[in-house]
Amino acid sequence: MDQGVIASMMSHPLEGAIVLLDPEGHPLAANAAARTLDLPRRLLGHRQALLGLRDRVAGEGLLPCSVPAGEQRLDGFLSAARAQDGTVCAYIYSVAPATPLADGRWSKLLHDAGHGVWEWDVPAHLLAHLEGQAGAGAGIAVDTVQEWLERTHPGDRSAQRAALQAHLQDAAVPYACRMRVRRADGSWQLVHDHGQVVARTADGHPLRMAGIRIGVAAQDLPGADIQEQQAQMRQLQRIAGLGTWSWERDGAGFSWSDELHAAVGQAPGRLPTGRRWLDLLDGAARAQVRAAWRRLHREGQPHAFELVLPPGPIETSGIHLRVWMHPEHDATGRVHRVAGLLKNVTEQRQTDALIRWRTELLNRVSALGRIGGCEIEVATRGMLWTDECYRIHGLRKEPVTLEQALALYTPDSRDSFEAALTRIAEGGLPEQLDLCFYRHSGQRVWVQVQIELDRREGLPERFVVLFRDITREREANERIELLAHYDLLTGLPNRILLREQAEEAIAESRRNGTVLAMLFVDLDGFKSINDTFGHATGDMLLKAAAARLHQNLRNADLFARFNGDEFVVVLRDLADPADAGHVARKLIASLASPLHRGDTTLKVGASVGIALADDSHRDFDTLLRAADAAMHAAKEAGRNTYQYYSQDVLAGIQRRLQIEHALHGALEREEFQLVYQPLVNVDPARPPAIEALLRWVCPELGPCSPAEFIPVAEKCGEIARIGEWVLNEACRQAAVWHAAGLAFERIAVNVSAMQLRERGFAEQVIAICERHRWPSQRLELELTESALIRDSDALRQCFDTFERNGVLLAVDDFGTGFSNLHYLNRFPVQRLKIDRSFVQRMLHDAGTAEVTQAIVHLGHALGMQVVAEGVETRQEEALLLRQGCDEIQGYLYSRPLPSRDMAQWLRQGPGGDGPSPTLSAQTDRPVAVL
Repeated sequence: MDQGVIASMMSHPLEGAIVLLDPEGHPLAANAAARTLDLPRRLLGHRQALLGLRDRVAGEGLLPCSVPAGEQRLDGFLSAARAQDGTVCAYIYSVAPATPLADGRWSKLLHDAGHGVWEWDVPAHLLAHLEGQAGAGAGIAVDTVQEWLERTHPGDRSAQRAALQAHLQDAAVPYACRMRVRRADGSWQLVHDHGQVVARTADGHPLRMAGIRIGVAAQDLPGADIQEQQAQMRQLQRIAGLGTWSWERDGAGFSWSDELHAAVGQAPGRLPTGRRWLDLLDGAARAQVRAAWRRLHREGQPHAFELVLPPGPIETSGIHLRVWMHPEHDATGRVHRVAGLLKNVTEQRQTDALIRWRTELLNRVSALGRIGGCEIEVATRGMLWTDECYRIHGLRKEPVTLEQALALYTPDSRDSFEAALTRIAEGGLPEQLDLCFYRHSGQRVWVQVQIELDRREGLPERFVVLFRDITREREANERIELLAHYDLLTGLPNRILLREQAEEAIAESRRNGTVLAMLFVDLDGFKSINDTFGHATGDMLLKAAAARLHQNLRNADLFARFNGDEFVVVLRDLADPADAGHVARKLIASLASPLHRGDTTLKVGASVGIALADDSHRDFDTLLRAADAAMHAAKEAGRNTYQYYSQDVLAGIQRRLQIEHALHGALEREEFQLVYQPLVNVDPARPPAIEALLRWVCPELGPCSPAEFIPVAEKCGEIARIGEWVLNEACRQAAVWHAAGLAFERIAVNVSAMQLRERGFAEQVIAICERHRWPSQRLELELTESALIRDSDALRQCFDTFERNGVLLAVDDFGTGFSNLHYLNRFPVQRLKIDRSFVQRMLHDAGTAEVTQAIVHLGHALGMQVVAEGVETRQEEALLLRQGCDEIQGYLYSRPLPSRDMAQWLRQGPGGDGPSPTLSAQTDRPVAVL
């Protein structure tokens, strides 16, 4: 079942209780009303009984079901929730809100008048009734519906059942029935029985029905005091504002009670018995009455409607009337008599109009002052909002619970508001707070809130809360703060704010015993660019560099522009001091791709100095001096690198020297191997492709990540020999699989930028394909964006050779390199591979999802296919399929596998149970070059 649907169901402000159960009867979720009734625990205690109803629920759709609740019970319904294939995936138990019985005052009045009230529990088939009869006291009795119906005269039972059934099926059809019922002494009494459904389930099934039974005097009932009953009837009609009327086909036409004359403002006897009374109505009212009369005779069912009498010479407005009609049929089924009621509801309609007018006036006043208001009942936390309050919060005008409103606010604001309510409820003075929330659109809003407690006599205690939008005032204050503490060019904290924040972070690190590091970053080559191209270009370069650096830091890290082209980073809560070096490498790498201003290509690097907080560096100034000294050491070491202030950097240098030494002769010692990972086409009819990935296990150093040894191999010149071996081995293995009858589309190999620059590299690739009898059209070379950015004659000749021989080209890790995409038009690239960093974030970051969609659109617009790397979940796969991605690669289908396991995977396909062996540290994803 969709999680968004569940969340919406449970957060909707329903008065009834709802609990979602899994197929085994365990509660999964419940709304606030259900939790108040402790309904999840009660359902869990009766889980076995509910399991016995599963087959009935699946067949009947909605099953009445009662749950014991102490000495009482909760009457609700059990229904099944189905998946798209029709199978039952969950159950829903719902309890409608309770509607109380008539209070004691009305019960006594009805009893004194010799009449009664009743309430029918429809699912339980039980009916509670309170009746007052001569010689009997008032008391509530409970019978089954069958027992209660058997008290009706046999000649009237069918009419009563038909009237009840008509109302249960259509709420617009009122229930009214004139019949004879048995008294306690065995005699028969003529009554008017009226009622309506007062509670229904969410899908419209009736839960409870309530009604009134009015005794009617009749000449043929022995022992009845006719005059007393008529007087009681008139008294009850005057209390209720009701008048009666009737029409007989074979009689004198219409007859009207004195109460009805009073309701329409006529003297008794003034209304004609024929149809001339229609002359009192205007054209619209006459048409309405005639339509209702025709419907009554056509359908033969009770009917109710409202009409407005035109105002008289004195009245300024018309008279609003509610009219009920109940037909009686002869033996042929024709309507021979109509009995009806009429009620003057003018005062009620005028009151409603006055309330609407006052509400609109209050809303206009609050809108002019931009002040919203709400009332919150202390006991129930029920809430009522004004229109302006809805507007301030950016919500549609619909019921909102306090919990739903508070969910918009930030955690600090939510806690402050709840604490203020508690203090005020305990006798505290009114309070004023500044709170912050976010609209659903993402817009931040600040409100000033005034809270006080209203203890008005006769009303429940309630909080009165006023909201005033102060967003503009807060933004003005924030602008002042920005000018004082932030760098206007980059938007980063300046050195003043950096000192304040860094001193707090250093003190916190000493208290908690955590590792803290300061990085001093200086841009290499910025001064020459600023002097050559001017300050405008220099400012653009500073902003772009700051943005790149910032993207590689955590939210908890401090980042500031210190001076000119110098930046300072404070890393808090590091797991290990070596992590500062990892961050420094990421910062340097973020500046590796050039920047472009018009036709000008700009490139800067970074030298980073790292200082760790310790007993020798206990404050901001000493830590800053140490980091600055380490930065200068990095510049002396060749720039575009980093140095620790301590001697730990020696261990890193030694590690790189060990890798360089071990690489020499690694090919001869056969220490390299290839693993393979499939690229699955979204078209199930097309076979997958396979990417070859390089692994190195050094006997001296152990497993070594490609991210570690590939840069060293490029620097020491071993990359060309390693790359040639990879191409040979990949083509040889592809030919073996093809000879074995395994279906796959192509073999993909990562190529270093340095290989592309080697003279004769393209001819070498074609020769390798011919040597292993592997079609060059089924070989794909994956290149990084940095390999394509240097446009030279040698590179063009290389790609021309590839194009003539059908060698496919793909851009690996697309989106992480250069922003100038002109190279995509210059070179024959067939595929773009979305970097896995985008795939990992796109489900949680709408901006990242938009980037992946843009890459798909860009690739398709250029006639290329788009491949997504690093796909690990079905949710990521579904989003990429919706975005139009052509191929998907990642752990979702298979980890990188040895050749034998890859062959087995190809035989079984993406849906099979192929091998997925646990890989060692060598299974880390390789860098783009190999």
